[in-house]
Amino acid sequence: MVGEWLTVRIGDVAEVFDGPHATPKKTATGPIFLGITSLDHGRLNLSNVEHLSEEDFITWTRRVTPSPGDVVFSYETRLGEAALIPDGLRCCLGRRMGLVRTKETVLDSRFFLYQYLSPAFQAFLRSRTVHGSTVDRIPLIDFPDFPITVPPLGEQREIAHTLGTLDDKIELNRRMNETLEGIARAIFKSWFVDFDPVRAKANGEPLESICRRLHLTPDLLALFPDRLVDSELGEIPEGWEQKRVDDFMELAYGKALKASDRIDGPVPVYGSGGITGYHSVHLVDGPGIIVGRKGTVGSLYWEDRSFFPIDTVFYVVPKVQLTYCYYLLQTLGLDRMNTDAAVPGLNRNNVYRLPVAWSPDELRQAFDRVAEPLRDRLFANKQESQALENIRETLLPKLLSGELRVPQDEKMTEAIA
Repeated sequence: MVGEWLTVRIGDVAEVFDGPHATPKKTATGPIFLGITSLDHGRLNLSNVEHLSEEDFITWTRRVTPSPGDVVFSYETRLGEAALIPDGLRCCLGRRMGLVRTKETVLDSRFFLYQYLSPAFQAFLRSRTVHGSTVDRIPLIDFPDFPITVPPLGEQREIAHTLGTLDDKIELNRRMNETLEGIARAIFKSWFVDFDPVRAKANGEPLESICRRLHLTPDLLALFPDRLVDSELGEIPEGWEQKRVDDFMELAYGKALKASDRIDGPVPVYGSGGITGYHSVHLVDGPGIIVGRKGTVGSLYWEDRSFFPIDTVFYVVPKVQLTYCYYLLQTLGLDRMNTDAAVPGLNRNNVYRLPVAWSPDELRQAFDRVAEPLRDRLFANKQESQALENIRETLLPKLLSGELRVPQDEKMTEAIA
């Protein structure tokens, strides 16, 4: 017998805490200072976090110390964003951040996160948003009185498990893609930046040892010379030349496309911050590379599909292998090449004149053959995650409203797991 769903006050089933209203001094290491920018579509993105000292950590956790299972959310600017605190994270709340600690005997914390992210609760948050002169905010003092609809605890956990299985697989794919990207970057750096195979040969290391240590076949190792020579770049492999970035690629301008002019379709529209929406027609055949020009200067995106780059980005027209261009761009420090004081901007002529060591084409082709299966796997993982996200977005409002009951969906959950 399915239990009855009840509407209760958040304050009756959870405690609500406010974060500090100040920012501590940043440190290189130490506990993490969570900012609202770390809230990323229902999860914590810790790729670019800040740290604080142990002394400040004591001060910044006087109100509350985030614990595993707590739900953190933004009550200013990034409204509607929330995430769960994972195991092993030692952190404090940042400004404009609230925390919900559920009473686990009546409210499952992961279920609450999904209820928070549901279309119904998001619409309620919008209805209670205060539009200020500088930022929009949710009155945190009223938050405990906000209503939430909950089923019995057992059903909460089943719903959280169903949606959590999807999210866990999406997160696994994300971590796997980070690893694959890291492998490709490391290979490129070893071959074309640090010249590890050349240095090993020059130092007299046995060829079998080099192959084993650097994961090279004898045929691959034979493509590298055994001597470094001086150049304006510093030491480069013998037989390589010094050239410029524009010998490898052109950075072409994107095209203006207002949001109001877009026709809904499957084509991703790229700005300097990434995908900004979708359109019905593409400007560039995929795969391709997008480079941030205005706004997020030097941002880099690989897109396997055909896409539409807008006027805040460049797209790459390659003169050599596209994979080589992508990993070369990652080594150039484009994010530090802001040349416009008023609006952050990347001048392509400054990029073009950067010196690069020109390797033989057969070596670039070899890198392409090594990188291609990694990129294929990356794309497959992205496609799978997109399909899982579509399932999640379909299930979430139905499960969180009671329209779809978990027992009806057990086979799907088992298939996903």
